[in-house]
Formats: sequence, structure tokens, C-alpha cells
Amino acid sequence: MSTSHPLRVAVVGAGAFGRNHLRVYRELERSGEAVQLVAVVDRDPAVAAEAAAKFGIPGFATIEACLATVKTLDAASICVPTVHHASTAAPLLAAGLDLLIEKPLAASLTDADQILELARRHGRIVQTGHLERFNPAVTAARQHLHKPMFFESHRLSIFTPRSLDVDVVLDLMIHDLDIVLSLVASPVREVRAVGLPVLSNKVDIANVRLEFENGCVANFTASRVSTERVRKLRFFQPHQYLSLDFARQDLLMIDVTAAAGMDPAQLAVLAQMAQQSGQHPSAGLSLQKISVEQGEPLRLEIASFLNAVRTRSTPVVSADDGRKALALALEINQAIEAHAERAGL
Repeated sequence: MSTSHPLRVAVVGAGAFGRNHLRVYRELERSGEAVQLVAVVDRDPAVAAEAAAKFGIPGFATIEACLATVKTLDAASICVPTVHHASTAAPLLAAGLDLLIEKPLAASLTDADQILELARRHGRIVQTGHLERFNPAVTAARQHLHKPMFFESHRLSIFTPRSLDVDVVLDLMIHDLDIVLSLVASPVREVRAVGLPVLSNKVDIANVRLEFENGCVANFTASRVSTERVRKLRFFQPHQYLSLDFARQDLLMIDVTAAAGMDPAQLAVLAQMAQQSGQHPSAGLSLQKISVEQGEPLRLEIASFLNAVRTRSTPVVSADDGRKALALALEINQAIEAHAERAGL
């Protein structure tokens, strides 16, 4: 692929996620990035027409119509419902496009494997849209990572009718599963999980405990029926405790060398008190608010994708990464089903 011309991109799916992709591509284009937003596709002609008018680009109801009319396309974002990811990706990969596919990569491992096989066959780049990997607080936390042994994740949302084609594990928790998998870099040894449907016919709230082969343990709670919005990840490693707030893009680090006798729960309470008061939590503990350069994760994600396309390099979040997160999420769902059966739910 020539890098002398702006990358010509389309967005497939103009719902809530798709509209954000359209916005970011246009913002990057106007800021001087070598990218040109040239088309939008949505199976609802009215939605396609509305997006086309807003961004001043052609709108199409089908991928086939788009490919037949727009003769030069380099890449596309796939923002359709998860169950349609594989069928949407297939003609685009065959046409020679590189793809950014919103998370989760697919609805099943069979569909995910189809996407990976087509990408290899056609020599295309596929990036999975786990945008929290690009959260500046996560990027900052990686610089202080040495041997994480315990994670505590909370991702809570108020109920909305979007993304009800998947359960809360595939909708929300998968963000944190992907991040922890990338931070621990060890196979999962044991999965324990419980979950319940509340306002939809799929699991809306879930709690999961993972143990990795290297001894690390991770607890995850995800809910899309909460009364508040929480996006936090805390982890402990020898002599350190780190607390990350995704929404605020904050990172707090406590050096606990002087408090080796404290258990994680005590340290978590101290850290919370410190964040609220701005004071050191206890004499002998070193509290540091890590500098985090603020930025919109989606913009950072799309810019990274475009760089991978230009340089023909492996994306920061590859299709293989997306498959690993999906495989773990599906294993968790199996554990939830097994627990529900044992509990007579």
C-alpha cells in the first residue's frame, strides 16, 4: 500500500459507536492527519442518510453498494452489532481493507477464527477495539508494572438499551479482562463466576474471580444496572499498590515497603482516604499521584490503528488479543451458567 496519499476510510454502522468513529476520523482529518473519511454504511437507509449529510460523505445501505461506488478504500471501522462482525468483516477483508473492529471481536470463537483466517489469507491488518487499552491512565500504569499479584476491577453503568445483543461480560467486563490479560501475561488456571439477568434477558451483573498460573488473582465486578457509573482498577505488586480511575484518567501509587504487614483491604481503604483528602494515608507510606497526560481513548485508539495500517505493523490490540479476551469472556459465561444450574436459578 502506498503511504503517499491520505488513508481513505469508511465507517460501517452509524449507531452510537459508529457516530463516534465518524467524529474522530473527521477530527483527525481536520487536524492534519493523513486520513480522509469517505463513506458511511448502515443497513437503515435513514440512519445512513443522516450520517452522510452530517459528515458530507456518501452513505450506503450495504457494503456491496459502497465497494461498487467508492473505488479506493484503505480501511474501515466496523461498528455494527457483535453478531454481525464476522459477516461484515468478510467482504471488506476480501476487498483488501484493513479493519478496526469494535469489541468484542466476534460473538463466537468460530466467528473470531473466521476473521483471523481471512485477515491472514488477504494479508490485512485487524485491530480489536478495546479502547481502554489506550486510556492514558493505563498507559501510565504500565510504566510502573513489575509483578502484579492481585487485581480488583469495578465497571458499573446505569442501564441503557444499547448493546443488549450481548451480556454484561461481553459488553463491559471484557474491557478489564483484556487489560488484565495484557498486564499479567500468564495463562488463566481457574475461573469462578456468578451472574444474573436483571433488566434484560441476558446477564446484567456479574462477579468473577480468576487465578493465573503465576499465582496472580483477579476479581472483576461488572454491572449495567447500577445507580452510578464506576470505572476503576486497583492492583497490588510487591511493595506497591496502584489505583486507576478510567473515567478521571487518574493514577495513584502507594509505596508500601514500610507497611508490609498490611493486607490489601487496609491499603485500599488508606488509598481511598488519601484520594479524598489529598493527604498521605499514613506515616511511613509514600503516596504519589502519577502524572497522566490526558487524552480521548477512542482518538488514541484510531490514531494507533491508522499508524499500524501505514507501517504494516501489528496493532497494539491485535485480532489475536481480541480472540483471547473473547475466549476468556465465553469461558466466564459458561462458569456463570454452571453456577446458575447448581444454584437452581
